[in-house]
Amino acid sequence: MSQSLNSSAYIGIWVTEDGYIRHELLANGRYDEARGSKQSAYQGHYTVNGNQIDYIDDTGFTADGEFRNGILYHAGMVLYRETNRK
Repeated sequence: MSQSLNSSAYIGIWVTEDGYIRHELLANGRYDEARGSKQSAYQGHYTVNGNQIDYIDDTGFTADGEFRNGILYHAGMVLYRETNRK
């Protein structure tokens, strides 16, 4: 899957306020999601188009999200860039 030019702005680790869910968006268009103490709970590809992110995990499951004001809203969760976590 290809990435849009602005996707590099979102590369890094995104985490819920409680730290339970962590999405690492990699420069190669892959992501790795950790849940609690389980590292690599989900892995797959992502694409970014504008402020929209689309995920497809390695099992074929799809999901999406939206970046707004430096925050990632995904599947009812709110994730903050790791360096910006409150």
